[in-house]
Amino acid sequence: MTFNKFYFCVLLLSLIAYSSLAQNVREYPLVLDMVHHNPGEPLYQSSYNHPETLKEMGYNGKVYFLFESPMLAINWESVSGDILPEGSEDRKWVDQKAKEIRAMQADCKANGMQVFAMSDLVLFPKRLIAKYEMEETFGDPRHPLTEKFIRIQIKEMFDQFPELDGLTVRIGETYLHDAPYHKGAVKDKRDAENTIIPLMSILREEICEKRNKTLIFRSWVSFDVDLDTYLKVSDAIDPHPNLIISIKHCEGDFHRGNAFSKVIGQGRHQQLIEVQCAREYEGKGAYPNYIAKGVIDGFEEHLQQEDLPVYSLSDFVKKHPDKYAGIWTWTRGGGWGGPYIQEETWCDLNAWVMAQWGIDPSRSEEELFHRYAKERLKLQLADVAKFRKLCVLSADAVIRGRNTTKGDMDPWWTRDQGIGWPVMPENEEQSQRIIEQKQQAVELWKQILTLSKAINWPDERLATHMVGSAEYGLRLYQIYESVVNISYADFIKDEKLKEKWIRKYDKSWKVYNNLPEKYVALATLYTPEYSRHIWFDNAHEKINGLRP
Repeated sequence: MTFNKFYFCVLLLSLIAYSSLAQNVREYPLVLDMVHHNPGEPLYQSSYNHPETLKEMGYNGKVYFLFESPMLAINWESVSGDILPEGSEDRKWVDQKAKEIRAMQADCKANGMQVFAMSDLVLFPKRLIAKYEMEETFGDPRHPLTEKFIRIQIKEMFDQFPELDGLTVRIGETYLHDAPYHKGAVKDKRDAENTIIPLMSILREEICEKRNKTLIFRSWVSFDVDLDTYLKVSDAIDPHPNLIISIKHCEGDFHRGNAFSKVIGQGRHQQLIEVQCAREYEGKGAYPNYIAKGVIDGFEEHLQQEDLPVYSLSDFVKKHPDKYAGIWTWTRGGGWGGPYIQEETWCDLNAWVMAQWGIDPSRSEEELFHRYAKERLKLQLADVAKFRKLCVLSADAVIRGRNTTKGDMDPWWTRDQGIGWPVMPENEEQSQRIIEQKQQAVELWKQILTLSKAINWPDERLATHMVGSAEYGLRLYQIYESVVNISYADFIKDEKLKEKWIRKYDKSWKVYNNLPEKYVALATLYTPEYSRHIWFDNAHEKINGLRP
C-alpha cells in the first residue's frame, strides 16, 4: 500500500467512525416536550402530539409518555418464547403497541426530532415475574435476577426500537392503568445506597457507556427534595456526557408557593429542568396562568426569600452554566380528570416561551413574550402591552387565590376539577392574610377580564376564547373566595358570616355554571362532586352540612 493510499484508508475509516458517532451525539441543550396523558383515560387530542408542531416551536426532542414506551412493547423472545407467547392476548397487545410506537418514533425522526420515552422502573411482564418466581424480589435492583432482566430489557428496547435516542426513567411512582400485562414496583425508592445508586449504575453502564445513548434519570419522589440524598447519589455515580438528572423547578408537585428546588445547581451532574405548562392544580389551561416569567426570572414568593441559593432558571444558568442540560416541558397533562380544554392558547404561551428560552437562555423572557404576542397571536404593539399586563396579573392572581404569597395554605385543597375543604390555620395573622389575598385575587381577575375585552384580538374565535377563559378564572376564584370564607366563618363560629358567604357561594356557582351559554370552546367546568385525588373533605358536601 502506498503512503497516499494508506492515509486515504485511515481518513475513510475515521469519517465512517465519526459518522457513526455523530448519529448518537445529542443536540444540546435538550429542549424536550411531553404530553402527559391522564392515566387510564382516552389520550389527549392535542397539537403537541405532533412532532412537526413541536419542531416549529423550537423543541429538538419529544418524550413519549409512559404508555407509549418501548418498555411495554418488547417481545422478550431472546429470553424465552413463553414470556409473551405467540397468539396470546398479551402478545397481541404488545405487538400492536410496538407497531404504534414505531410509527410515532418514525414520525418524530422524519421531523428532525430526537426520540425519548419515559418509563417506569422496575417494570416487567407478569408472565416473566411468575416464570422466574420473582414476585417478592423483582422490585429490588440489587437482586441478581432483577439486574439481569433490567439489562436484557434495555438491550431489547434499543435493539427493537433503533430510533430511540434515550430513556427518561423514574422510580418514584409506577402507573399501570394502561399496562394490563405488566407489573411494576421498586423497593425502597428513596434509599440512595440500596436502590437509587445500584439502579442508576446499571442504567449508566447499559445506556450511556455501552450504547452511547442518553439516560435522563428523574429525581421525582426519590431524591428530589433531600439535598443530602441527592449529593450522596451524585458522589457515588461518576458523571457521563450522556447522563442527565431531571428535576422539577420547584420542590414536590407543581404548586405555586412550593420552594424552588434546593438540589438545582448542586452535585456533579448535568440537570434537565421540568416545567408544567398546563398546571394540574391551576386549571390545566382553562384560564390565564402565565408561569414562564416566574419560572425563568423567579416567582414573587421566591424573590422575597434572601436565603435561596438559586431562585429561578435564569439564576441557575448564570451560576451553574456547566450543569444546564436543558428543559423538559409538559405542554399538556399532569394530574387526573379535568378540566379538559378545547383551545390550547394558554399552554402554548408558556411552552413557546420556555422552549425559545431553553434553546438560548441569554434571551430575556420579556423579549420572547413580546415575540410570541406579535408573531403567534398577531397583536399590535398597543395590544401587546395590554396582553403583557394581563399575563403578569394572572400569575399574581393565582398565587393569592389558591394559596398566599407566604404559603399559608396547604396547596392540596384544590386540584384537577375539584375543590376540597381548606383547613384554616390556628394563627389569626395567617387566616387574615388568606382572607385578604382571596379578595385581592378576585379584584385581579376583574382587571384581567377587563383587559381581555380591551384587546383587539385578530379573529373572533381567539377573542371569544380569551375573554371566556378570563371570565372562567374570575368566576372560579369567586367560588374559591367563598369556600375559604365559609371555612373561616365556621372556624371562628360566626353564624351570620357563614350564612352570608354560603349565599355568595351558591350565587358564584350559578354564575360559573352558566358560562358555557356565553362562550363557545370553553374548558369543561370544575364540579362540586369531584373528590378524586383531593386529600381533603369535599367542599360542597361540607358546606351542605353547614347550611342553616
